Amino acid sequence: MSLRLLCRLARTAAILPALAPALLAAPGATAAPLPPAGLDHEDHLTITIADDVRHGTHYELYCHPAGGTHPRAREACDQVDGQTTWAKDPFAPVPAGEMCTMMYGGTQRAHVTGTWAGRPVDAEFNRTNGCEIARWNRFSLLFGDSKGLPKKTSAQTFRK
Repeated sequence: MSLRLLCRLARTAAILPALAPALLAAPGATAAPLPPAGLDHEDHLTITIADDVRHGTHYELYCHPAGGTHPRAREACDQVDGQTTWAKDPFAPVPAGEMCTMMYGGTQRAHVTGTWAGRPVDAEFNRTNGCEIARWNRFSLLFGDSKGLPKKTSAQTFRK
């Protein structure tokens, strides 16, 4: 093996670790930073809901393990987990310019803050059009609604 080939291999081996994250990331996506090793990272969300009926309902939700003041913590954590994918913000607002139906879903509003999957969360939710209603429904259990649950069968209803 020539000295020139050995030098070329050494340079390639030296830069490969720096390029690996970019090569493994999905096209068009930015790689999310990994949390530091050795630390316990807890997913924690603070949810405040307001409308004509509930003036400032407030929940603390901890996940992994589930807990807090949320009445259905495990189910809410599972629903948010289901919305979480690599390199995407599950709490992202409806994109500007999105075509949405002009339906009004009510006065409900929610504000979610905290940390999820190692990233800060500060998201506003409402039901002012079809896109916002769909976004709200994807997180319905987080807001104390039942829309995100599968329907119970008659056998499940009678087992209680």
